[in-house]
Amino acid sequence: MKVIGLMSGTSADGVDAALVEITSEAGRPALRVVAWETVAYPAGLRERILAVASGGSTEVVCHLDAYLGELFAEAAAWVAERAGVPLHDVDLIGSHGQTIHHLPAPRQEGRHAVRSTLQIGEPAVIAERTGVTTIADFRPRDLAAGGEGAPLTPIVHHALFARPDRGRIILNLGGIANVTVLPAGGDASAVTGFDTGPGNVLLDEFVRATGASAVGYDEDGRLAAAGQVHEALLREIMQHPFVRRAPPKSTGRETFGPAFVEEFRARLRAVGGNERDGVSTLAAFTVAAVVWNLREFIFPKTEVHEVVVTGGGARNAFLMRRLTESLPECAVASSDAMGFPGQALEAVSFAWLAYLTARGQPGNLPAVTGASGTRILGCIVPGRGFRELTER
Repeated sequence: MKVIGLMSGTSADGVDAALVEITSEAGRPALRVVAWETVAYPAGLRERILAVASGGSTEVVCHLDAYLGELFAEAAAWVAERAGVPLHDVDLIGSHGQTIHHLPAPRQEGRHAVRSTLQIGEPAVIAERTGVTTIADFRPRDLAAGGEGAPLTPIVHHALFARPDRGRIILNLGGIANVTVLPAGGDASAVTGFDTGPGNVLLDEFVRATGASAVGYDEDGRLAAAGQVHEALLREIMQHPFVRRAPPKSTGRETFGPAFVEEFRARLRAVGGNERDGVSTLAAFTVAAVVWNLREFIFPKTEVHEVVVTGGGARNAFLMRRLTESLPECAVASSDAMGFPGQALEAVSFAWLAYLTARGQPGNLPAVTGASGTRILGCIVPGRGFRELTER
């Protein structure tokens, strides 16, 4: 089965698209990445998305939902073309969409404890433009079952990275940092995972707010390496309640976004820090939050031999160096160094989740999300060949 996965993360800078081929080997599904690509958003769109995520109008959300559907469809067509695979040979598309808001903590409304999340990028548009059956809206079902709706990638991490003889942690340093714990020899029921705090989101927001870099982010961690970590300030922000909260837990720009950066900048000025010191301290915060969570919630229960780093943060030399220094008991390496393209992993994950849904299999892990049980995830928009797909 050929499946395309589509994903745009917290950074909201483009669509990650991956075409994978899923086959059966000895009765178990096996996955091969055929091609992957990051398709940048048009100029100015990122700012529009972030603005609406902070409180835009219903009209703007409605418009962007359909517009992003068009862009996601184009990304699917592009990665299929790059792979030399006609769209009519693609069986499924799995689209995470673009998160606009994520509110997993229940809010009481009368007798209802309401959990909510919103991803846009209309799947009906994707299915209409590509002709391919599209599965989207993976998070809401887990939330409805009392879960966090995130992270959903651990079930995929287990399929790709679990080993019988080595305990592994998959650390995704995307906009938000999250970990998947893969005990040696454990099946999927032994997997745990959660968000630890910010990944690149605060670094990117700080760099853009201060104009510290023309490219809008700390390329290769050079700014962080040139600054000084303000240890007292780092200790202060490490008291953040989300960092210290026990899992299951998930977060987003609602917690670690512009308001956090604005307050941090005021604190930085008070201690006499410059822009590079700010980048360095925020980078140190990303790592410290990861390490604190590992030592508090994982290492006492699970023997870990390796930390495999994915996401954009794996290309940040400052983050990788600080992680390696902070975790001397583990081997720390990027998934790219192990032969798997880390930038493609989340798109690959939603291809795999679409495959599970099409087969009528659950895609969440209650030990990770806190849901009351396993659930088949997503909503299906039929494309051509849908009847044959279900019969198969």
